[in-house]
Amino acid sequence: MDEKKQIELVYEQMYRAMVEKDTVALNRLHADDFVLVHMTGMHQSKQEYIRAIADGTLNYYEAEHEQMDISIDGNKATLTGRSRVAAAVFGGGRHTWRLQLLMRFAKRNGAWLITESRASTY
Repeated sequence: MDEKKQIELVYEQMYRAMVEKDTVALNRLHADDFVLVHMTGMHQSKQEYIRAIADGTLNYYEAEHEQMDISIDGNKATLTGRSRVAAAVFGGGRHTWRLQLLMRFAKRNGAWLITESRASTY
């Protein structure tokens, strides 16, 4: 499998794990130094992000992927993904967002890990 396909697969697996609240998969896909920057500017560490999914602060129901643009430079990569995401977050009601994630990846021990994700809408 080529590098771009591997990164695309990590993106898809991340969303599947978010929907299924699969904390084992989320831990495997994200680097220990991962940071999520929400649309509001709020930052969450890997541990805070996974805990928020597990405890229902962040509820994801489905994601339909529309576009993934991937750029690789050695052991670092970026992916800009656009997906329609159905979620209920921070006590709000269920809504479908046109969510864009600007993601940074690092290849460590042969695996692509997510190191940063910045959320916005498109």
